[in-house]
Amino acid sequence: MIRRAFTLTLKPGALVEYKHRHDNIWPELVEEIERSGIASMTSFESDPIVFIYSEIHDEEAWERLWNSEVHYRWAELFENLIDIVDGKPSAGEVREIFHLETGPAEGSMDPQ
Repeated sequence: MIRRAFTLTLKPGALVEYKHRHDNIWPELVEEIERSGIASMTSFESDPIVFIYSEIHDEEAWERLWNSEVHYRWAELFENLIDIVDGKPSAGEVREIFHLETGPAEGSMDPQ
């Protein structure tokens, strides 16, 4: 699995509406996200910055999503909340510089 992250900058006062729309994400968009090869997405905020972390199946997954018809419609709803350029979010690149995976925490497994 490939890890990818990027940032978006919200317009002033947009955080509540941005979160509300994602809390009510369209089922057809979820299907397109999966079809595009995005296995997981997590968003964090430090208003006005939104940090998006994802795990994807291949390098082109985000481009496939951003170039899909359903995502263009979704992006139109966000033009008043974030910067959109050519139907895609204006995203700041974030490069991975450290990753660590550990085993299960001691005592986290049920004793048999």
